[in-house]
Amino acid sequence: MSIILASASPHRRMLLQRLGLDFAVSAPEVDETPRPQEGPAALVQRLARAKAGAAAALHPRALLIGADQAAALDGAIIGKPGDHVRASAQLRAVAGQTLTFHTGLCVLDGRMGGSREHVDVTRVHFRALGEPEIERYLRTEQPYNCAGSFKSEGLGISLFERIESQDPTALVGLPLIMLCRFLREFGISLP
Repeated sequence: MSIILASASPHRRMLLQRLGLDFAVSAPEVDETPRPQEGPAALVQRLARAKAGAAAALHPRALLIGADQAAALDGAIIGKPGDHVRASAQLRAVAGQTLTFHTGLCVLDGRMGGSREHVDVTRVHFRALGEPEIERYLRTEQPYNCAGSFKSEGLGISLFERIESQDPTALVGLPLIMLCRFLREFGISLP
């Protein structure tokens, strides 16, 4: 059975490679705009499903993996900063606060029509951050395409007091523990 990762994210591709599976990547066109009154958990669940479904239209006999992630501060979704100025503002806003990440996962079996879905919740507790620390961090790692303006797999770990998570890979963008469970349910042997 062919496996398709329905994502353009290099971070998700890197995580899926850890499982040692042969897979292809298909980056579906999905409008990621939140709907009115849609919370972060509902958003990522809907988008993970939509990405897997869009890839299924191109690969109808494959096992499709869709994922999406949203960061929320006090329930309000914050996106990828895109540049230094916005990243600096995001880190100032989250300093001393808790940022909650919702990571949606959807696995569709194109052959049999079954699906599995999950939303992982990870809480990142930031320590108090001064302006010089924020500037040093951003100049070093430039995490402008990362929600929350950090890379936990890199130097971003130095910004935290603690992380609460059932799956540390979910914070990077793909909850591998649950994905492995779903893959086994669909007949993929791991390890």
